[in-house]
Amino acid sequence: MTDGPWGSRDGSTPKPVAQPTTAVPQSSPGAPVIDKGQSLPWAIGSTLLLGGFIWLMSGSWVVAVAAIFGLFVHEYGHVLAMNRLGMGPAKIYIIPFLGGLARGQRNPESEWHGVLVSLAGPAFGLLAVLPAVGLWFATGDQEWMLGAFFIAMINLVNLAPAPPLDGSKALGPVLARIDPMVEKAALIAIGALAVWWGVSTGRYILAVFLAIAILGSLRRGAWRPGEKKLTWPEAGKSLVLFLLTGALCGAAAIGVLLPLAEGSPQGAFEIAARFIGFDR
Repeated sequence: MTDGPWGSRDGSTPKPVAQPTTAVPQSSPGAPVIDKGQSLPWAIGSTLLLGGFIWLMSGSWVVAVAAIFGLFVHEYGHVLAMNRLGMGPAKIYIIPFLGGLARGQRNPESEWHGVLVSLAGPAFGLLAVLPAVGLWFATGDQEWMLGAFFIAMINLVNLAPAPPLDGSKALGPVLARIDPMVEKAALIAIGALAVWWGVSTGRYILAVFLAIAILGSLRRGAWRPGEKKLTWPEAGKSLVLFLLTGALCGAAAIGVLLPLAEGSPQGAFEIAARFIGFDR
């Protein structure tokens, strides 16, 4: 008779089944894959490539050092939020010539959590401005203030609502609360403007990166599948937090340039325009 799962059908005791001598691996084919993060050699190499690229573009090693430090602080802000909201342990990845990203082990359980994670990077990243300003006070070297400006701009530019920047993940769910097509149309339009800015100011690598991200967004179906949608009160809080974070980043960017412009806000805006490329 054929044996069943609890014994044989004729009542006899089933024969013991020989157990395999080899150990069963802990990670089965259906188990979730744990992200172990970027390897140390690749992380160091990527950081050096990115820092060298910023040095080449800015002509200042001080700005390059400040930018790399600001990038790590920015991404660590995302990591802290991800770990706090049950998405960790999150890892930081450095992408040569482009920047960095923080990646959790799982998606946020709600769009509200996603908004908090996306805004945590720019908000926490502003803390990196303080050491650069302190070094300016200590050394009198104005390049440290340009480095502080670059740090503030890293966080401000990331708030642009263009895929895959933080702003698209913070403002996108708010627009989707109105209608998903409003989100998609707005993010694609702003993304196209960002690509145009990259091309017109000679930032071709950034322009290509954004263009690829926009095309990827067009090909996707659900942008945040399985996540709990924002409620109207959460959408209101998300918008307020987005605007507040943007205002703080903009104020920091102009504020650190005031000493270089002899206290003139107009002079600070002119320096910022030259640095960004809007004066071309």
